[in-house]
Amino acid sequence: MKTVRVWDVPIRLFHWLLVLAIIGLFTTGKLGGNWMQWHERIGYFVLGLILFRILWGVVGSRHARFSNFVRGPKTIFGYMKAFTKKDAPHYLGHNPMGALSVVAILLVVGFQAVSGLFADDDIMLRGPYAAAVGTDWSSLITKLHKWNSDLILILIGLHVAAILYYVLVKKDALIKPMFTGEKPNIGGQFEANTPEISRPYWVLMIVLLFVATVVYLVTNRFF
Repeated sequence: MKTVRVWDVPIRLFHWLLVLAIIGLFTTGKLGGNWMQWHERIGYFVLGLILFRILWGVVGSRHARFSNFVRGPKTIFGYMKAFTKKDAPHYLGHNPMGALSVVAILLVVGFQAVSGLFADDDIMLRGPYAAAVGTDWSSLITKLHKWNSDLILILIGLHVAAILYYVLVKKDALIKPMFTGEKPNIGGQFEANTPEISRPYWVLMIVLLFVATVVYLVTNRFF
């Protein structure tokens, strides 16, 4: 079966690096002690990943752009009504429900990374801006940071369950394309590859340089 390119290398790397980073955050958070230093470093890395995905969602490849897959309530509810049927619409990139999952994960993981900058556990870890917001606000943000970690687990569970449903029930390959970048072009219904599938390397380099600069400035309290 012929395939069509969907996910570029930056999106695939972002996806799997975020998976590994979240595993690292939960592991180091549970271990505590000196591991919290690594928890902080991985948190900064996640901050960079989220910032990169937001920018790449604006200037990146076709299927990475938010304008390509984020849809309105009418389309979302219409897809929800039809997605269990055999003739449900098939999307090459994110479908409307998958788009909700992507946005939700970016929001909650992004909040986790940002809130960590202001958190203070009074033991091993203090965010670089905890003192700037004061004890009361830092204490509140620390609680929200901990509660939000449970929300992340819930969203990850729903995300994995949805993937398994699509793979096992709807026979829609979702996992392999995140490694290869290509999906089966069932019945030739999707257009052939075009230059918009990928972006010039200079665009990627500018985005990465901007992200690295922002993260450096944030972690070194330049703001």
